[in-house]
Amino acid sequence: MKKLLYIILAVAALSSCNKFLDLTPTDSVSDNVIWESTTNAEYAINYIYSYTYDIAASQTSVGLSEALTDMFKYGSYNYNALCYIPSEIAYGDESTLSASYVDTYLGTWSTWYGAVRRTNQAISELYSKGKMSDEDKTRLAAELRFMRAYIYFDLVKRYKEVILYDEDLTQIAKDRKVSTEEECWNFILDDLKYAAENLPEASAANGRINKGMAWAFITRSMLYAGKYQEVIDAAAAVEALGYKLEDNYADAFTKSVTAGNKEAILQYQFMRSEQVTHNFDFYYTPGGDYYAKGEAGGGYGTPTQEMVESYELATGGFPNWTPWHGTTTDTPPYADLEPRFQATVLYNGAIWKNRAIEPFVGGTDGWCTWNTDREPKGRTTTGYYLRKMVDETHNVITQSGSVSPVTILRYGEVLLNKAEAAYYLNKEDIANEAVKLIRNRVGLPYTAKAGMALWNAIRQERKVELAMEGLWYWDLRRWGVAHKAYPEGLSGYQQHGLKIEYDMATDTYTYTYVSVDDSDRKFPQKLYRFPMPVSELSTNTLVDQYPEWK
Repeated sequence: MKKLLYIILAVAALSSCNKFLDLTPTDSVSDNVIWESTTNAEYAINYIYSYTYDIAASQTSVGLSEALTDMFKYGSYNYNALCYIPSEIAYGDESTLSASYVDTYLGTWSTWYGAVRRTNQAISELYSKGKMSDEDKTRLAAELRFMRAYIYFDLVKRYKEVILYDEDLTQIAKDRKVSTEEECWNFILDDLKYAAENLPEASAANGRINKGMAWAFITRSMLYAGKYQEVIDAAAAVEALGYKLEDNYADAFTKSVTAGNKEAILQYQFMRSEQVTHNFDFYYTPGGDYYAKGEAGGGYGTPTQEMVESYELATGGFPNWTPWHGTTTDTPPYADLEPRFQATVLYNGAIWKNRAIEPFVGGTDGWCTWNTDREPKGRTTTGYYLRKMVDETHNVITQSGSVSPVTILRYGEVLLNKAEAAYYLNKEDIANEAVKLIRNRVGLPYTAKAGMALWNAIRQERKVELAMEGLWYWDLRRWGVAHKAYPEGLSGYQQHGLKIEYDMATDTYTYTYVSVDDSDRKFPQKLYRFPMPVSELSTNTLVDQYPEWK
């Protein structure tokens, strides 16, 4: 008897139907009868659904991938994940970034091939043992093929040329060649198109994988593949299904689908009563939430000054940050910045849980000096805390684990994927229309652009609209600019923060621009592809290490 994993996979419910995905098995299910009915088969496939969150939450083993860019800084100087190692990777020392080191912290080969194997076995057994109707069998195969494409996408974006396996289990062999990158992307596209054509719409899916997810994931994956018309066509299919931008930007990723989020397309939900939780709040809640109660936690990583300066004024255009690149008592223009900043970053004086954030020396949240204070213990290294995706309603002292939803795919990204694809195809009217929709939502002005001005607008919107959603590092790799000098790429710069000191006698704050790095950051070109692990090289005689790593 095999106990099935309990999860909830939520999808954008575009109708008033109250019936939703119930993934709790009423009893244990025997391996021998798992494919005898649609109900049993669905419970088996629910286990594979869990990879949606596993992959989204495991983009690196050292913390958020944004910490490898200009967006985010982990403040501890201890040599651990979510501490010093993300900075070490970003410094890009060639001797440090050996094949084994990169595979350890950025590789996913063995883990995701295990997921591929389980998914293919499920497809094979569905066809060979399934006793449900042909209609249900086709729909379940489409769910599994979506998951296979989802898993393979994460492999191909890392390694480019990988080994392709399908549900023909007789083809599994110790020795097998990698396929070309083009063959890999075609394999993913075939699976996603099969899913899109054979899955129901969200309103009829009762919380299971639906065609909106498949079309939306085509817009993401085919940007990497360079199949830009596929992106545009898939985006049109998503729009036709009724997905829209939420009126309030913060609702796009904090509001659950069951509460009516019309923008979320693929969202993973959690449930405290079933002890299905995550630990995001523990790591990123402002430290004062813990230390005010005598507990430890929070503030492991914080947004950088570079990220703050990426936001425009609410009226459009960028403020002049020069006065804050030294030492000043002037108040930074936080209150004047656009809504996406307010929804993403907590700053000095920002209201959080009915209190003002105090990221200054000696404040409730406190200041940690990089490289001097080895353990922040909840204090900020940059003068900021993360607000986006941190649950303000979560009492971190009385409740263990977080239950805020994790939105993996949303319509805002689909629009930006379409804008970028249209730009590459010289369909500037389509690109401008999509960018304008994104900016209209937050009240920012926009005039149609062309050429590099349009490209810069698309890049800007991807950075701030999708900030902290696990895409920026991969975008810079995908564009082939990560090795270039900052701000175009990730080389030749340091991250900064604002050290804040408060004088109670005069009620004034002093802001000092400080580096929070030991040296300039660098992105070596070999990181455009991660190394094949030794475990594959030592057992498979038909593969060789990728050229970048020889």
